[in-house]
Amino acid sequence: MKKISLFIFSTALLSSAYAADTYTVDPGHTYAHFAVSHLGFSTMRGRIDSKGGSFTIDGNSGSVSVKLDPASVDTGHDKRDDHLRSPDFLNVVEFPDMSYASTSVTLTADGGSVEGNLTMMGKTLPVSLDITAMKCGEHPFSKKPTCGFDATTTIKRSSFGSQYGLPAIGDDMQLWIEVEGSR
Repeated sequence: MKKISLFIFSTALLSSAYAADTYTVDPGHTYAHFAVSHLGFSTMRGRIDSKGGSFTIDGNSGSVSVKLDPASVDTGHDKRDDHLRSPDFLNVVEFPDMSYASTSVTLTADGGSVEGNLTMMGKTLPVSLDITAMKCGEHPFSKKPTCGFDATTTIKRSSFGSQYGLPAIGDDMQLWIEVEGSR
C-alpha cells in the first residue's frame, strides 16, 4: 500500500508541478559505479564521474542524456586506475568521452526503465537500465525543483572492445548510475 501511495503521489507531482520540465545534471551528484570479477577471487569496484547532461520528465515518460568522464575512473588503487585508463581497458586518450542517451523512458510504481544507447570506447550499443529509485521535490538547501534517480544494468565489456584479461577478468560488468539534477 505504501508503494502504491508513493507512486500516486509521485505521478501527481510529476504530472503537475514537474510536467515536461528539463533538469540540468549536477556533476557533483551524478556518477556511475561499476563492478567486475577479478580473477574469480574478488569483485573489483570503481567509479566514473559525470561531465554533465540533462533529463526531462513528462508524466510517466521522459528522456535522459548523461556524459561521463572515463579518465576519472577511481578504484582506490592508483596503479590499477592508470591501467584502466590505458588502451587495455577504457583507452581514455583515444576515447575521452562516454555517454548515455535514452530513446525511451517509462516510469512505473516499481521505478521504471530506460532504453537507450551507451557510447564507450568509440562504440555505441543499446543498453537498458532499470530505475530502482526516484524522487522529485524541492531541494532542502537550494530550494530549487530537483529530481534524482538510481538505475542499474549489466553490460559485457568485450562488446565495447575491452577484451584484456578475458576470461580471468570478468566480461560481465555491473553498472549503477546515480543521476541528480535541478531546474
